[in-house]
Amino acid sequence: MRVWWMGLVVALWLTAQSASGAALLVLGDSISAGFGLDTRLGWVNLLQQRLNQQGLDYQVVNASISGDTSAGGLARLAPLLAAHQPALVVVELGGNDGLRGQSPAQLQQNLAAIIQQSQASGAKVLLLGMRLPPNYGVRYSEMFSQVYVQLASSESVALVPFFLEGVGGVPMLMQGDGIHPAAAAQPRLLDNVWPVLKPLL
Repeated sequence: MRVWWMGLVVALWLTAQSASGAALLVLGDSISAGFGLDTRLGWVNLLQQRLNQQGLDYQVVNASISGDTSAGGLARLAPLLAAHQPALVVVELGGNDGLRGQSPAQLQQNLAAIIQQSQASGAKVLLLGMRLPPNYGVRYSEMFSQVYVQLASSESVALVPFFLEGVGGVPMLMQGDGIHPAAAAQPRLLDNVWPVLKPLL
């Protein structure tokens, strides 16, 4: 009988351990996937470290894929929500849409669907805004960046206006391709996100 009780206590403890820590899902592209880097140095892994240091009981799930678009993120979202039941979804998508010259209206539609599905699952949403290099034309670049601002307002979600603030266009913080942030930039990316993310935790 004593052994049975001990087994029950251990089983309950393991169940509690596996259930502890709300999931924080990062749905992104190569910037969050840590393209060209040791992923341990990427901002998403640094986020997990900061959460641990501050005693915030979250488990970060990095569902970012290099090259992904808003359409790809939307297609992958439902199974991720079902599997992880996140309390918070950080959406870092759209850069590849812009680099491919895709329609800002389609980007807005895809991101809106991602936000709405996440909210319907009970998750809070943080949207990371992106901007395009000036060579894509002023009109297109402005329409692209406004997508994030409009969505933050219409869908009532928190927004980091420009995720790459202080990083994009700074040679020493970018990899040789001029597109992907270097290892030295990763703490700055986390610092760009943290002030908006922390109140949601």
